[in-house]
Amino acid sequence: MVMKASNNYHCGVEITLNLIGGKWKGLILWHLCQKTLRFSQLRRRMQSVTQKMLTQQLRELEKDGLVHREVYPEVPPRVEYSLTEKGRTLEPLLTKMCQWGKERSDDDL
Repeated sequence: MVMKASNNYHCGVEITLNLIGGKWKGLILWHLCQKTLRFSQLRRRMQSVTQKMLTQQLRELEKDGLVHREVYPEVPPRVEYSLTEKGRTLEPLLTKMCQWGKERSDDDL
C-alpha cells in the first residue's frame, strides 16, 4: 500500500490515474511513445481535442515530469514534445492498455 498524506493516495492505482487519467492524457502519452511531435501534429492525431484542452493537458504532463517541451529559437518558433525518462516508464502500461482495448473492441462494454 502506498500512502501520500498531502493527496490522500491509498494505492499506486490512484497515483497512476491521478497522473495519466482523464480523456486526453493517455492518448497524448501514447502518441509521444511513438515519436517526438509538435503541437500541431498532436492536434491532427487527436482531432476532437480543443487547442485549449491540449495545451492544458500538455502543461500538466510537463509539470508532472512526464513530458518534455523543447522550444527552438527559430522564426516561426518551433516547439516539440517528447516523453521524459519518467514518461518512458509508462510505455509498457500504455501498450498493455492498447492491447486490452483492441481485444475488447467488439465486446459490449
